[in-house]
Amino acid sequence: MKKPGDGWRRELYTVIFEADTPAGKLFDVILIASIILSVLAVMLDSVETIRQNYGDLLYVIEWFFTILFTIEYIFRIICVDNKRGYIFSFFGIVDFLAIIPTYIGFFVPASRYLLVIRSLRILRIFRVLKLVQYVNEANFLKEALKASRRKIFVFLFAVMTLVIIAGSLLYVVEGAENGFTSIPRSIYWAIVTLTTVGFGDIAPQTGLGQTIASLIMILGYGIIAVPTGIVSYEMSNSLKSQVISPECPNCHKKRHEVDARFCNQCGAKLLKE
Repeated sequence: MKKPGDGWRRELYTVIFEADTPAGKLFDVILIASIILSVLAVMLDSVETIRQNYGDLLYVIEWFFTILFTIEYIFRIICVDNKRGYIFSFFGIVDFLAIIPTYIGFFVPASRYLLVIRSLRILRIFRVLKLVQYVNEANFLKEALKASRRKIFVFLFAVMTLVIIAGSLLYVVEGAENGFTSIPRSIYWAIVTLTTVGFGDIAPQTGLGQTIASLIMILGYGIIAVPTGIVSYEMSNSLKSQVISPECPNCHKKRHEVDARFCNQCGAKLLKE
């Protein structure tokens, strides 16, 4: 988001959108605390006994946070140059969804709409998404997932192939009389079994089917560990590149081997700290 030129709008932008100043850090802390408390109030309001005893207090708390987030939303629109860009951005939409359900409930008092209003209140949970923009480690995780996306895709493709084969095999072995009425339903059983969830709504009855199911269950433990290992490896590489790996003084490439002496992109000598 582009900064305004100068004046009070620039100062307001610095406080709201940045955290490099004491005022900006304080604003972030207050906003995060408000988000957590508002979501907690919504959760408590869903408990029948708490709502009966403290419903009025929770109603006041809800309006307090709604007004607070409305003021914040207006200030965000005021201090940015590209107002349309912010309003229709991801976090702009989240900010809007965080406040609008309460106002809808206020302007639609008819009793027959109460259930609709009640369901709209759930939309206030979108406030928790606002926390994402204050977590610096999210970029670190994003880079690790981005670097491992091809490996994970190949892994998921192999898993899907396996469950299709296993499901088709159980459909032939067990048949409709044992609950495996179709190949898609058999594939559903294979996915549930392979992920070790085990709902138990379908189970093989024949000896051969139970043997195949046992092999799939054992295989499931190994499969669960694979994506974890892939992402952990990429996170480790990303951490090394951020903390230890030197930056090329010529082309400014950041990712090198820890013990690299020359840039693998332009060949310039790396400066060790």
